[in-house]
Amino acid sequence: MRLFNFNGGVKPEPHKKNAAGLPIAVLPAPSFLVIPLHQSIGGTPRPLVNAGDFVLKGQRIGAGDFSTAGEMSSAVHASTSGQVVAVEERCMPHPSGLSALCVIIKPDGRDQWIARQPFDYRHHSPSDTRAYLRDAGIVGLGGAVFPTHLKISSGKHSALDTLIINGAECEPFITCDDRLMRERADAVLRGIGILRELLNAKQVLIGIEDNKPEALAAMTAAVQSSNQNGMAVVAVPTRYPAGGAKQLIRVLTGIEVPHGKRATDYGVQCFNVGTAYAVYEAVALGQPLISRIVTVAGNVAAPRNYEVLIGTPMKDVMAHSQPLDDTDRLIMGGPMMGVTMPGNEVPVVKATNCILVGSPKLFPPPPPEMPCIRCGECAKACPANLQPFELYWFSRAKIFGKAQEYHLFDCIECGCCAYVCPSNIPLVDYYRFAKSEIWAHEREKESADEARERYEFRQLREAREQQEKAARLAAKTAASRAAALAHVAESHPATNANQSAAEVSESASAATAPDQAAAPTPAELIAAALARARVQATEAKNTTAPTAAQQAEIDAIEARRAEIRAQAQPHLPPDD
Repeated sequence: MRLFNFNGGVKPEPHKKNAAGLPIAVLPAPSFLVIPLHQSIGGTPRPLVNAGDFVLKGQRIGAGDFSTAGEMSSAVHASTSGQVVAVEERCMPHPSGLSALCVIIKPDGRDQWIARQPFDYRHHSPSDTRAYLRDAGIVGLGGAVFPTHLKISSGKHSALDTLIINGAECEPFITCDDRLMRERADAVLRGIGILRELLNAKQVLIGIEDNKPEALAAMTAAVQSSNQNGMAVVAVPTRYPAGGAKQLIRVLTGIEVPHGKRATDYGVQCFNVGTAYAVYEAVALGQPLISRIVTVAGNVAAPRNYEVLIGTPMKDVMAHSQPLDDTDRLIMGGPMMGVTMPGNEVPVVKATNCILVGSPKLFPPPPPEMPCIRCGECAKACPANLQPFELYWFSRAKIFGKAQEYHLFDCIECGCCAYVCPSNIPLVDYYRFAKSEIWAHEREKESADEARERYEFRQLREAREQQEKAARLAAKTAASRAAALAHVAESHPATNANQSAAEVSESASAATAPDQAAAPTPAELIAAALARARVQATEAKNTTAPTAAQQAEIDAIEARRAEIRAQAQPHLPPDD
C-alpha cells in the first residue's frame, strides 16, 4: 500500500537488539506493592479499601466518582492477593518527586484471584461496555495513559473508517511491544478485533517499523490465520517519532490532523498494541489491568523484557537485570521522552513501558548550553511543523502569550529539536516550563473566577434576603393596620349605611390618638434624653444653702480679700 511522509524526525541509534533477544520473563510479586491511585489522565480515584483489609488479585481498590472530573479517571486494582498495610502518600514516578495517595499491599503468596468471567460485549449496550472497560482500568499503554473507554464512546464513531494499531515503538532501547507482538500475536489480534467491533471500523491498519521483522512476521501470520477482511499489517520506515499517533496516522493514511482537531473528526482512531492486548484480557478473560510488559535496558548486565505487576518497586525489577556499579540515574521511558526518577523506590505504573538505567558513560553530562544561532535545524527536525527556536525565545523570556500563538501546546515533546541543536540547548525543558506556567496561571484564574462568582452570588443572596425581609415586614404592617381598622370599625359602628371608609379611618385615627400620645415614638424618647443631658451638663454643683457657721467663714474670707486689695491699691499702676 502507498505510504506517506511526515515532516522532520531523526534517526538515533536504536539500541534494541539486546533486550529484544530474550523472551518475556514473568516476575514474582515483591515483598510490598505500592499501587498509586492516580495512574491515568483525569481525576484521582478514591480509595475503596482501608488499612487492615484483605484483598484478592484483581479486586478494585480505587474508583472515580464518575462525575464530570471522575469520568476521565479509570479504576485501579490489587495486583495480587494480600493485606492492605496502609493507604498513604508515597513518592510517585515523576521527576518532581512529589507524593500521591497509594495503597500499600503485603502479598500473601497465594495469588488468589477474584471470580472472573468474560464480558459479552455483543449483548450489552455501548454505555455498559464503556463502563466495564472503565471499571477494568484499561488505559492507553503507549505512554499517554488516556482512558480507553473514552475513545470508544457510543455514537460518536459510527462512521469510523480506519482503526490504526500502533506497533511502531520508535524510541531507542524500548522493545516491550516488539516482544509482545512476537509472543502473543493471537491475543493482540483478538483485542484488535474487539476494538474494531466496538468502533464499527471498516478497515484496520497495524503499523510496525521495518526494523522489527519478527514482529511483522508474527502479526502477519496471525492476521492471515484469522481470515478477517479489511485488516493489514504495514511495515513503516524506521524514523523517530513514527510512533506518535498523528505521525503514524499521516504515514498510513495521508491524513494530517490539524491543530484543535481530533483524529476521530476524520474517521480515524488509534490504539497501542499493548492496549489491544489489555482489552482482550479484560473482555475475553475477565481480568483487569494489573500488570504490563516493561523493558529494562541501559547500564545493566542482562537487559530484558519482564511482565511486572503494577506497584512493584523499580529497584526490584532492576535487580533481575543486574545493574552495573556505575549506575547513577533511573529513567522511566526512553532516552528521548523519558523522565528521570527521584529514586529507585518508586513503583511501576501503567505508564511504565521502560526502565532505562543510566550511567555517566552511557549518558554523559550534556555540553554547556550556548546561545541560539537561529540556524533552523530544529524547525527542520520538528515533526509537528512548529518553529522551535521561536518557542524557545518566548518561553525563555516568559512571553507565554506569544508562545501560545506559535502553537506551544502542539509540541509533543519528542526531543527531536534538542537532539539536532548545535548549541546544546535543552529546548524541551523550556517548553515544559512554559506549559507548566500557563497551566498554573489558568488554575489561578479559574480559582479567582470561582471566588468572584461566590462573592457575587453572596451579594445577590443578601440583597434578596433583605428584599424578602422588607416585604414580610411591609405585609405584617399592612395586616396590623387592617386589623386596627377592623377593630375601630367594630368599636364605632357607622351611624348610617352611607358612611364612607375615609370617615371610618378618621374615626380610627381619633380613637388611637390618645394611645399614641401616651406612647411616644423612639425619636421623641431620644430627644427627651438629650435635653435632660444638656440640662444636667449646665447645672451648677454644690449650690445648696450654707449653714450659719459656713456663712460666717465665707464672710471672714471675703473681708480679708477686701483688706488685701485695699493695701495693694497704692502700689498698683494707675488705670489709664
